[in-house]
Formats: sequence, C-alpha cells, structure tokens
Amino acid sequence: MNPQLQGVEELTGTYPFDIRQSMKAMRLNRFFWQMREAPARALWQENREAAYDAARLTPEERTLVDNADWIGLIRYGVCFFVLEKFARVVKITNLGMYASMRGETLEAFLKTRKVPQAV
Repeated sequence: MNPQLQGVEELTGTYPFDIRQSMKAMRLNRFFWQMREAPARALWQENREAAYDAARLTPEERTLVDNADWIGLIRYGVCFFVLEKFARVVKITNLGMYASMRGETLEAFLKTRKVPQAV
C-alpha cells in the first residue's frame, strides 16, 4: 500500500484516487474524458448502447452511468475531474453532484454551506 494512504480507511467518506483505482476504472475515466468532445457527447445522447460498446463498458459500469450514481462512480475509481465532464452533459453542477453524493437535494445541501442566498 502507498504509505501516504496508510490509515485512510479510517476517514469516513474518503475515496483515494490512486494508480490501483485509476487502472480499475480506466474505461470509465476515458469514457468521461471523451465527453469534452462533441462527437462523443452526441453519440451518448443519441445511442447510449453504441457509446457504451465503443468504450467497452461493463454492465456494472453502464449501470453506474445510467443511474448518474455520482458517489458510486467515485467509489468505483472514477477521477472527479473527468466526472465533471459528464456532469455538464447531463446538466448537473458540481454542487448538484456533491448534494447527490450526500443523499441530499441541492437545496438541502446549500443550507449546510456558507452561502448567503441559500438561507
């Protein structure tokens, strides 16, 4: 184990992104990275199965994407920075993803932040 990650399992809600996770989720990370390209976005929007087939996603990976299971994707090993690319495709903000990861609505999540207009 990476010595920098020693004891990380004791930190609730912490999902390190390391080389092991990167390799496990390589197909998904590449799939999401491609979402910055118009043809990849169009293919996914018009024919999800073809997009998934092209990326060689497993049934589990397809389900995670179809359900927009943000925390599931992070736990699976998806890098947050490529996940942001996909969030824009499905018109979800980072704050919306954070709320979903906590099992909250955006409105409920904003009330936990120091955001004046959320009161």
